[in-house]
Amino acid sequence: QVQLVESGGGLVQAGGSLRLSCAASGRTFSRYAMGWFRQAPGKEREFVAAISWNGAMLYNTDSVKGRFTVSRDNAKNMVYLQMNSLKPEDTAVYYCAADFTLTTIDYQYNYWGQGTQVTVSS
Repeated sequence: QVQLVESGGGLVQAGGSLRLSCAASGRTFSRYAMGWFRQAPGKEREFVAAISWNGAMLYNTDSVKGRFTVSRDNAKNMVYLQMNSLKPEDTAVYYCAADFTLTTIDYQYNYWGQGTQVTVSS
């Protein structure tokens, strides 16, 4: 089992950057694929990016188009989402999630953090 805690959200102007962090507990973190999802008010949860245990990456190219980068540090039990060139439409609660399978599908992740709010002003 793994517990996840996100941090790094906040208020930023359009064009700015934020780096989200997700701290994971548990000895088997390095075996998990890690995903980032987001949910804006009134919208369904949306896949953002994911990274496998050994660094393979998936992105929602329609939404992030090279602006976001996912990374992980298995020695520190951390996963990151670097977000550049932020847009008002990136405003959402961002969640990290964990499971053994690298996937873009939210219900296939069994472990979730509590989320961190990202607000991008125009």
